[in-house]
Amino acid sequence: MTILPKFTLDDEEFAGKRVLVTGGTKGAGEAIVQRLSAAGATVLTTARSAIPETLSPQLFVQADVSTLAGAETVAASALERLGGIDIIVHNVGGSKSPGGGFAGLTEQIWQDELSLNLLAAVRLDRLLVPRMIEQGSGTIVHISSIQRRLPLHESTIAYAAAKAALSSYSKALSKELGPQGIRVNTVAPGWIHTTASEAMVKRLAAHSGSDEETARQGIMDALGGIPIGRPAWPQEIAELVAFLVSDRAGAIHGAEYVIDGGTIPTV
Repeated sequence: MTILPKFTLDDEEFAGKRVLVTGGTKGAGEAIVQRLSAAGATVLTTARSAIPETLSPQLFVQADVSTLAGAETVAASALERLGGIDIIVHNVGGSKSPGGGFAGLTEQIWQDELSLNLLAAVRLDRLLVPRMIEQGSGTIVHISSIQRRLPLHESTIAYAAAKAALSSYSKALSKELGPQGIRVNTVAPGWIHTTASEAMVKRLAAHSGSDEETARQGIMDALGGIPIGRPAWPQEIAELVAFLVSDRAGAIHGAEYVIDGGTIPTV
């Protein structure tokens, strides 16, 4: 039987910290919001959908950050409600591409994948980082993906390309912002137990005319397997993010941390 991981935490570690987590109502994003909040941070989060019952209206912004208008709404709300920003976790992302490889990707799909998985982070950084520079401190984590190194040609070409660009952008940003007191790192998860990953399984099954178990196994085969025998839990992603944005990781900057259960087979 699979058991969810349990972690001990310091409930005052992030006391006084003002945090923005994009895409924080489901999956890894929700786990990150819960983890940082439990350690004393004030966490504002976003989603395109309506506010979940578990969140305070004061700490939620309904907006589509894949658009410039949505990013501007979120940035303005973060600065107004929090009075500034200390930590940004760009978690929002995902893919709605159908199966079928490159030929199945329309112009609109490419635009949508790039806007959600790359430009959302670029725009919010552009809007919020100047305030971090003014205060001389801040921490940014971009959630990329192992797909940037291990793309699945059947279903995630556009997503993988966008995440590869996000990782490259993150590295460049770290070189510019490090001397100004702002740390920038990237987390690259592999397969995670989420509703979004299960939705991808359903899309692939529908496209191929197979069942979900066959589609799930197809993903596993394309990844080359997961040596630990399972995807990661959202709480495990959140724990890594919490470490990277903490003072415990004060010398970690411009790095990318892979959390994939050993999926990537190379050094």
